[in-house]
Amino acid sequence: MGVVSGGDGSSLRRMFLLLFFFASVVLKWRKADSLACNWGTRSSHPLPADIVIGLLKDNGFDKVKLFEADPKALKALGRSGIQVMVGIPNEFLAPLAASVRAAEQWVLQNVSAYISKNGVDIRYVAVGNEPFLKTYKGMFQQTTFPALQNIQAALIKAGLGRQVKVTVPLNADVYQSSNGLPSGGDFRSDIHDLMVSIVSFLRDNGGPFTINIYPFLSLYADPHFPVDYAFFSGAANPLVDGPVAYTNVFEANYDTLIWALDRNGLGDVAVIVGEIGWPTDGDPNANIDNARRFNQGLFDRIAKRVGSPKRPSAPDIYVFGLVDEDAKSIQPGNFERHWGLFYYDGSVKYPLVLDGGRNLVPAKGVKYLDPQWCVMSPEATLTDPQLPESVSYACQYADCTSLVRGSSCGDLDARGNVSYAFNQFFQVADQQKGACGFGNLSVLTREDPSQGSCRFEVMIDVGRHDTSVNSTAVAGMAPAVGLWLAAATVVLWNSYY
Repeated sequence: MGVVSGGDGSSLRRMFLLLFFFASVVLKWRKADSLACNWGTRSSHPLPADIVIGLLKDNGFDKVKLFEADPKALKALGRSGIQVMVGIPNEFLAPLAASVRAAEQWVLQNVSAYISKNGVDIRYVAVGNEPFLKTYKGMFQQTTFPALQNIQAALIKAGLGRQVKVTVPLNADVYQSSNGLPSGGDFRSDIHDLMVSIVSFLRDNGGPFTINIYPFLSLYADPHFPVDYAFFSGAANPLVDGPVAYTNVFEANYDTLIWALDRNGLGDVAVIVGEIGWPTDGDPNANIDNARRFNQGLFDRIAKRVGSPKRPSAPDIYVFGLVDEDAKSIQPGNFERHWGLFYYDGSVKYPLVLDGGRNLVPAKGVKYLDPQWCVMSPEATLTDPQLPESVSYACQYADCTSLVRGSSCGDLDARGNVSYAFNQFFQVADQQKGACGFGNLSVLTREDPSQGSCRFEVMIDVGRHDTSVNSTAVAGMAPAVGLWLAAATVVLWNSYY
C-alpha cells in the first residue's frame, strides 16, 4: 500500500522498475514464441493463399520466406502481421546483374507495389537460392554479386533501404573445414574471395548472412553417418573441438560457418538459418518418426532461443517447409516433395508440441474433390501388356515418390502399386472425365483404398473441371518417359510380378 500511496521518488522508481520487469518478461515470451518457415508453392493443387495465412497464424508463424514473388501469396500476406522474405530465383540473376534498370523494375513490381498497395511487411529480399552449389559448376558465380548490388541500389532508390534488407540464401557447402572440426572453418577455396566480398557487402548494408543447413542430407549422403548425430537428443558420441563437445551436426555445421566468418574478420554479421527440416517420405530415413524427432528438437531449441557454443545468441530459423509440394523437382532425391510439416492439404502429419504446450493445428476451410478413387480393376491381370506403360504414363504426370522402397507406400503389393499410380493421376487431373480410363485396367471406387501408412489422396478442389482427360490413349502409345521416377515405378511393378 505504501508504494501505491507514497509520493516519494524512490517509490515511483520502484514502481517503474516493476513495470519494466514485467514488460521485459512479456516481450521475452513473445520473442520466444516467434516462428518462421518456408512457404513453397510448387504444387499441382496448392492450398488457397488465404487458407495458408490462417494456417500460419493459427500455428504461431509470424515470419515466412517465399522462393519467388508469387502474387497470390504476397497479396494474401498483406496486413497479416507476418514478416516476409521474398526470393529471386537463380534464373533471374543474369538479367538483374546486367542492368540496374531491370533491378529497379523488379523491386518496383515485386516489393514496392506490395508494400504500398497491399501492406505486405517485406523485410528481406533473398537474391538467388543456393547459387554456389557445387552441382551448378560455377553457373551463377559471375552474376550473384552484381545482382545483389543492383537490387540493393534499387531498394535505396525506392526509399526502402532501411526497411528491406538484402541477403543471399546459401548452402552449407560454401564453407569447409581444414581439420574436420568447426574451428577449422573457412570459405570454400574456389569462392573464398567472392564470399568475403558478398558478406562484407551484406554487413555494410545491414543484411544478414542466410545459411541453409540440412542434417538429413548428411545422413542421406553417407550411409556410415552416425544417426544420432543428426538429431538434438545428445545421444551421439561427441565431436570434440578444444573445450567444446558437439553432440549434433547442426551446431557443428553452424559453428564452422561462425569460425569462417571470424577468420575473415566478419564475425559481427547477423546470421539467419534460412532452411532446416526433415522430410517424411521418399527415402528410408525420411519418415514420420525421424521427422517428428528432429523437428521437435528443433522447435524446442527455437522456443528456448538456443544458439551454439561459438555464438550463443540464437539466430532466426526458417523451418523447411510448411506444406508438401508434389510438383517440385526430384533431382536431389524423391524426398524433395515431402519436407512439409503438413501434408499438401494442410492436415497435420504428426504431433508436434510448440512453445507453451500448444500443438500443431490443421488448415481450416479446405474443400476437396469428391471422395472417390481410381484403382486397378479387379478383373484386370498383372500380365496385361498394357499395364507397365499405363503405370509409367500415370507417374510421368503425377507424384509416385511414395512408392519407392522404404517409403510410406513401399510395402504395397503389385496391384496396390498400380492402384496408387492410377489414383495419383486421377486426382492430379481433378477427377476429370476420362482420367480413370486406362482401358479395362482401372475402375472408380468409393471405398478408400488407403493401407497402413500409405495414403490414397483425394485432391483439393481448385475448380478445374471444364475439360476431359483421355487416359485410354496411353495404351499402346509408348510415351517417351525420360523421368527416373516413371522408370522406377515400372521397376517397382516388375519386382512384384
